[in-house]
Amino acid sequence: MRLGSLALSAVLVSCAARGSDAGWAPLFDGTSTAGWRGYRQEHCPHGWQVVDGALSRVAEAGDLVTLEEFQDFELEFEWRVAPGGNSGVMFRVSEDHDAPWESGPEYQLLDDAAHKDGLDPRASTGSNYAMHAPRVNATRPAGAWNQARLVVRGAHVEHWLNGRKIVEYELWSDDWERRVSACKWKDRPDYGRRKRGRIALQDHGDPVAFRNLRIRRLES
Repeated sequence: MRLGSLALSAVLVSCAARGSDAGWAPLFDGTSTAGWRGYRQEHCPHGWQVVDGALSRVAEAGDLVTLEEFQDFELEFEWRVAPGGNSGVMFRVSEDHDAPWESGPEYQLLDDAAHKDGLDPRASTGSNYAMHAPRVNATRPAGAWNQARLVVRGAHVEHWLNGRKIVEYELWSDDWERRVSACKWKDRPDYGRRKRGRIALQDHGDPVAFRNLRIRRLES
């Protein structure tokens, strides 16, 4: 549904107010792609556009990354995928590789009901992709907006979805190392090793949209 100009203005004012509270800063201003560029590119690809106040993947574009790097932080965002859609948000991403997933752990975004990855709990919505399955299914249907929160402090990581904590893990722990050695990451020596990096929005070939992205840095 297309927002009217007055409704959109109210949303943007609300976002600006939220972004100034308690150290929060907006990662998306609701009107432009400022603060983002293509992975290993100088500019934002045309396939990422602002549509009805949301940062949207509308055509083949490649992954987006923040201009800034982050170490310890709390990230909040709303997202929705099209039916059958697949995307993700990665963190502490390095641009030393061909793709962000080679270095950055991923908060998976998916239409669990229609995408084949939804059959594998470790690849379902909210999972730490290929590593940790959600404790509960808190997902809303494809096309609906979901509220997500990602907390990263040192080695500790939490995934929240629609107000519920669904994943929690410790980077570099014995359990984490066992999981890495047992899956596709065993051949990616830089996966999850960085303590600082960019946040990436994944273009997995499907329509996906993000809004109300905001972040605050945390003390280590």
